[in-house]
Amino acid sequence: MADPKHPRHYDEAFKRQIVRLYENGKPAREIKDEYDISHSTPHRWVQGIRDSGSTKAADNRTPGQNEPVGPGRRDRRLEMEVDVSEQAAPVFARR
Repeated sequence: MADPKHPRHYDEAFKRQIVRLYENGKPAREIKDEYDISHSTPHRWVQGIRDSGSTKAADNRTPGQNEPVGPGRRDRRLEMEVDVSEQAAPVFARR
């Protein structure tokens, strides 16, 4: 099995072959053993094809998941932390 830090990349034809095997009734366990892929991989590929017609992760993400992680996201999280700190400060000051 692949190292999590260095995942394997499969071409679209291979993924579709695995999905066909799975949909034709071959158990995921047998597919996993025969093709040396993780147990959840066939399930993920099948779900992707059913949802969007693609096995590519980028095609199966929600718009929020595709939003780049940048300053805007970080600022919202920091603003929430500041709000919590400001609300908690009077409680700790009384002690």
